[in-house]
Amino acid sequence: MSQSDDPNAPLPRMERDVALNWAKDYTAYMARLTDVELVPSTAKVNFEACIGGNDEVAEDGRYSLFYYVYSPAPVTDHTRVVRTLRRELSQQGYEVTGYREFKDAYASAVFRAKSKENSYRVTAETVGSGKTKPQRLSFSVRTPCMLPPGVEQQQF
Repeated sequence: MSQSDDPNAPLPRMERDVALNWAKDYTAYMARLTDVELVPSTAKVNFEACIGGNDEVAEDGRYSLFYYVYSPAPVTDHTRVVRTLRRELSQQGYEVTGYREFKDAYASAVFRAKSKENSYRVTAETVGSGKTKPQRLSFSVRTPCMLPPGVEQQQF
C-alpha cells in the first residue's frame, strides 16, 4: 500500500485530476524529449485500488494511476527513443529498471525507470505484434499509491 515496509506509513497526497494532468504532461514531456508525436485519442486512464502486501484493500479512497498513450513513431525510431530516455531521465533522478533496444517483433524496445524522489514509474516500449496490429510506441506513467487530500488514512 505504501512504498515502505510499514503499511501505515503516510501516503503521498494528490487529487486524482492533478495526478492525471501530471501523467498527461509527463508523457508529453517524454515525447518532446525524443522528438516523437503522441496520438491523444489513444490515451487510456486507469485509476486502480491499492492492494497491500497481505492483499488488504483500504476504503479510504487511496489509488494508483496507470496512464498510457501511443505514438505512431516507426519501429526504426524506437531504439533512438529508448536511448534518449535512458540518457536524459537518468540525469533527472530516475533509476533505469529495464532497458532493451529494438531488434524485432519478439525483442522489442523497452525503457522502464523509477523516480528516486517519488517512486513514479515511467515506461516507453514497443507494443503490437506487427502482424495483426501495427507496432507502435507506448508511453506510460504509473503513480505510487496516493491518497486524496483531506482524507483520513485508514490504518491496518
